[in-house]
Amino acid sequence: MSSGTVNNALYRTRITIGASRFKQVLWYLVNILLFKNPLNIFLSLKVFLLKAFGAEVGNGVVIKPSVNIKYPWKLKIGEHSWIGEGVWIDNLAEVVIGNNVCISQGALLLCGNHNYKKETFDLMLGNIVLEEGVWIGAKAIVCAGVICATHSVLSVGSVVTKNTVAFGIYQGNPAQKIGERIITT
Repeated sequence: MSSGTVNNALYRTRITIGASRFKQVLWYLVNILLFKNPLNIFLSLKVFLLKAFGAEVGNGVVIKPSVNIKYPWKLKIGEHSWIGEGVWIDNLAEVVIGNNVCISQGALLLCGNHNYKKETFDLMLGNIVLEEGVWIGAKAIVCAGVICATHSVLSVGSVVTKNTVAFGIYQGNPAQKIGERIITT
C-alpha cells in the first residue's frame, strides 16, 4: 500500500464474543447502570450480577464504583480480591484474577491490540492472568498475553507487556524489574 493511504475496509477485527446478542445488550445496560455508575451500588448485587452473566467470583471480592467490565463471561476472580474505582477490564479474551489480588484505581487490563505492521491491522488477543497476591498500581496497564506471577507488583502508571516473575516489583513503560517484594508478618 502506498504511503499515506489507508483502506479501512481491509481491517480484520474478528472476535469470538461468546454470548448471544441479547446477553451482550443486557450486560451493556447493567454495566452502565450498576458498574460504571459512580454511586456505590451494593457489593452483593454486583457479585450476583457478575455470576448471573457467567463470571466466576470467589468469596470476599470487593468491586468499587465506576468499574467497567467488557464481558463478565470471560472473567474469573478468586477470593478476597479488590477491584478499585475506575478500573477497566477490557477482556476481549479471558482474564483470570487470583486470590488476594489488588487492582488499584484507574488500572486497565487490556486483552486486545492491533498489528500495526499489517495492512489489515489484524486484531491480536491474549489472556491476562494475575496470580495470587499480585498488586496492580493505580493507572497501571496490563497488556494482552501477560501473566503477572504470584505476589508481583506493577507500580503506579506503569505498563507491563511481558510476564513478571514471582515477588518482582516492576516500574516504567515498558515495565522493568526494579526490586524484590519482601512480605513480612
